[in-house]
Amino acid sequence: MDIWVTKVLAAIAIVVEIGIGVIISFAVLETLVRVAKVFLTQRRSAEKLKDEIRLNLGRWLALSLELALAADILRSIIAPTWQEIGQLAAIIALRTLLNYFLAKEIEQASREEGYTAE
Repeated sequence: MDIWVTKVLAAIAIVVEIGIGVIISFAVLETLVRVAKVFLTQRRSAEKLKDEIRLNLGRWLALSLELALAADILRSIIAPTWQEIGQLAAIIALRTLLNYFLAKEIEQASREEGYTAE
């Protein structure tokens, strides 16, 4: 593979990873603000609000995991050694499992409580 293609793909993977950091940071900040609102104004059941907040954060984390998989796939394209490819494959497998179970939990909780995406 041409060296410039490798550099471009590596740069794209880095940009995606920076985006992941931004998404997670905003999601955590949003979660903290919502938690503070629960403590300051308990209009509804705190337990119900807690579940809504948790599900919302879970959705953002699931999105971040999917983007992380995309970055890993980009890195696997440019991985020069079998060892690096194996390590990336293990990371991809773990992230895929995490995302699968997180999505299942979100789906189940959403169905049980009738939540919708905000």
